[in-house]
Amino acid sequence: MSQVEEEIRRTIGGYSQRLDDGRFDEWSELFTEDARLVLMGRVTTGREAIRRYMETVQPDGSRGMHVTTNSLIDVDGDQATATTDYLFVRPGDQGISVIAAGRYTDQLVHHGDQWQFAERSITLLGASDGGDR
Repeated sequence: MSQVEEEIRRTIGGYSQRLDDGRFDEWSELFTEDARLVLMGRVTTGREAIRRYMETVQPDGSRGMHVTTNSLIDVDGDQATATTDYLFVRPGDQGISVIAAGRYTDQLVHHGDQWQFAERSITLLGASDGGDR
């Protein structure tokens, strides 16, 4: 694995860990200023709009853990694409439940000292709660 691929994997992992921890300010820094988030036909544009939207669908008490795997990354200079499978799990009365499963399709750009999402499209493969994960 190349150094660049590792840096991109850190961005992908940072998305999950920062979101799961509710660190929305740090989490939003993973997006470009004009980034797009595409989820269930809804397009949210701009870093601040994406942060505000995600705060509404990931409030305290409803967060869980994003588990990501199988990232396939293609790099072309300061741009990259990645697809990553994910599960979103949450503790409940009966133990840990899978709330959603799907795939992230990302367009990333290298900006400053980090890779950022220019676009993240989330495809749900299955969801038990309506799917805003």
